[in-house]
Amino acid sequence: MNVATQEKFSVQADAGKSSDIIVEAVDVEKSFGTMKVLKGVSLTVKRQEVVVIVGASGSGKTTFIRCINHLEKIQGGRILVNGHLIGYRDVRGRLVEDRERNIARQRQEIGMVFQRFNLFPHKTALENIIEAPIHVRKMKPAEAIETARGLLDRVGLSEKAGSYPAQLSGGQQQRVAIARALAMKPALMLFDEPTSALDPETVGEVLDVMKELAKDGMTMIVVTHEMGFAREVADRVVMMDDGRIVEEAAPEVFFTAPRSERTKAFLARILK
Repeated sequence: MNVATQEKFSVQADAGKSSDIIVEAVDVEKSFGTMKVLKGVSLTVKRQEVVVIVGASGSGKTTFIRCINHLEKIQGGRILVNGHLIGYRDVRGRLVEDRERNIARQRQEIGMVFQRFNLFPHKTALENIIEAPIHVRKMKPAEAIETARGLLDRVGLSEKAGSYPAQLSGGQQQRVAIARALAMKPALMLFDEPTSALDPETVGEVLDVMKELAKDGMTMIVVTHEMGFAREVADRVVMMDDGRIVEEAAPEVFFTAPRSERTKAFLARILK
């Protein structure tokens, strides 16, 4: 990276940290071949805000949050996290994909929890959590271990530090995955239907951890079908349909007085 680019990145990052805006997505477009999945999605998320995204399968929810982390490349618009472009550089008004090392640096500020837990099966819970802080953030092993033990305690798994994923329930694995994401000290947490692969009896333990994160002021974007969580925890609920945002409102408005006919139909089906 040349000096000018370094200075630009530094200024953008500093600006983002002093701003109340953590995520700014503007007219985001994404296609898979000839199928357009996102059709001009714009969303702003403030620091410490919890935004829950709902909608039918295929509405573009998961694709959108994967674009925020540049796990999917966008074809139009732009996404900024903490004040700097994600995945791209602005070259005279044209977006050019950034170098992989810059993208990796940007991802350090974004924690993501997937439907599947994606833990390393040959590593213990503790080892899964310390992997990225040591190798990506270059944290000293002793500090990483201390942080990991604190996070395991935070998610209610202090006694499982030496357990391997196969020895843990689905809910426990997902809580380890949350602790692993938190170990990178992200400015933003993304959750992609984090309870959809869990048995009904373990859903609550994961949602309880997420509720505590919200209370602690973590900025979160959550894709979920858990309407109880959305009612209780969200600052805003966003409805997506056919690659567009069709409605967004505070939960008390979204669930009692939706304006969009598509939202009304969705709620009538999912809440019956």
